[in-house]
Amino acid sequence: GAVLHTANIRLFPEQVGYVLDHAEDRAVFFDSSLGAALAPGLAASPKSAQRILVSMGGHAPAVERAQDYEELIAGEPDTFEPGVQDEWDAAILCYTSATTGDPKGVLYTHRSTVIHAYACSAGDALGLRERDAILPIVPMFHVNAWGIPFAAPMTGAKIVFPGPAMDPKSLIALLEQERVTCSAGVPTVWLGIRDELRRSGGKLAHLERFVIGGSALPAGLMHDFDAMGITAIHAWGMTESSPIGTVSRVKSALEDAPPERVDHARLTQGVFVPGMQWKLVGPEGQEQPRDGKSVGELWIRAPWVAAAYYQDEKASAAAFKDGWFRTGDICTVDELGYLQIVDRAKDLVKSGGEWISSVDLENALMGHPAVKEAAVVGVPHEKWVERPIACVVLREGTTVTEGELRGWLAERVAKWWIPDRVLFIDAIPRTGVGKFRKRDLRERFADVLVSGAASGG
Repeated sequence: GAVLHTANIRLFPEQVGYVLDHAEDRAVFFDSSLGAALAPGLAASPKSAQRILVSMGGHAPAVERAQDYEELIAGEPDTFEPGVQDEWDAAILCYTSATTGDPKGVLYTHRSTVIHAYACSAGDALGLRERDAILPIVPMFHVNAWGIPFAAPMTGAKIVFPGPAMDPKSLIALLEQERVTCSAGVPTVWLGIRDELRRSGGKLAHLERFVIGGSALPAGLMHDFDAMGITAIHAWGMTESSPIGTVSRVKSALEDAPPERVDHARLTQGVFVPGMQWKLVGPEGQEQPRDGKSVGELWIRAPWVAAAYYQDEKASAAAFKDGWFRTGDICTVDELGYLQIVDRAKDLVKSGGEWISSVDLENALMGHPAVKEAAVVGVPHEKWVERPIACVVLREGTTVTEGELRGWLAERVAKWWIPDRVLFIDAIPRTGVGKFRKRDLRERFADVLVSGAASGG
């Protein structure tokens, strides 16, 4: 009957300590190989001295007080009676990835977790079957590995976990060894797998489909896996929604549509899964039409969407209203119901009073053959208040100039959207779940345009 809290030890130690204390964790179970990574977070937690610490897989020298799991359970009875009394009892606690402020806790009930598993397993979602073997290449702390550990046993599907070897070569070997038919992960994972398959000439003989989330699905990646007979399925969700919200499947209305229209639909965040209610709310509080053009903030509600943050009244008041969760995503929805995220509200660039979508610019840059990754942020500008800059990571062995990339964009976006600077960096900073940490880029390059000399408008 205890509540499971899957903790993210990739956060800063102070944040790990905050989360452990805020969740009021009474016991911490960890793999012995993670002892050294966990220790700084425990040291930053004032309540750690009161906790039971249990090391699994042997003793962990970095955590001196930890008991060995096998020693702890030795002599205990091997029978178990579930302590759950009601479907509304708390089951799981997850925390957001803290792109702004402290991580926020989201508490799921047994009821919401089961209904979410049904939604994940549906035919136009993951489409799980008993014959499937599914590999979530997603940390357990990232919304319970996207709910897959609960959806898989519900359908009888075999579930495979990747373990510590997360490099593309090891993942490909595991996909083949376990005859995985369905998988899930962020774009970075699948870009790495694709590149390794190209390098080695290898194949994935059993993989039929994979779900991609966390950031946009690159068109080139989708087409590359299409050529291998593997379907990339774009999906969207949040910690607050357990996480499934939308899945991009090709609807019957598009069966005879031109290929570019079908591609456009597949690259959107997709269609809302059954049970998910939604609306787009405009700047004056008006509900926006479903026309693929009108922009608004996405509000959602469903049996598996949270009603509040755990013990955080201030954050709850800002994010939840009249039973709806305000996602902070600025979106459109077209006539067929396909959701397109224009940007996160906090990531939109407001230049001279007009909005610029960082996501659209990133997608355009990622279409260039030399660009591996791109993150666009707004930075201060003397004349326009704020202007976009692009931080770009190039593919190994490729070269391209700032001017060439700006020229590439000139053929694809409005002239005044073109970033004032294209900066080449070694890596884009990420959160523990692989999302871009744009706050770090905004701080790092805050002064890059303060002279006002760069062009744009």
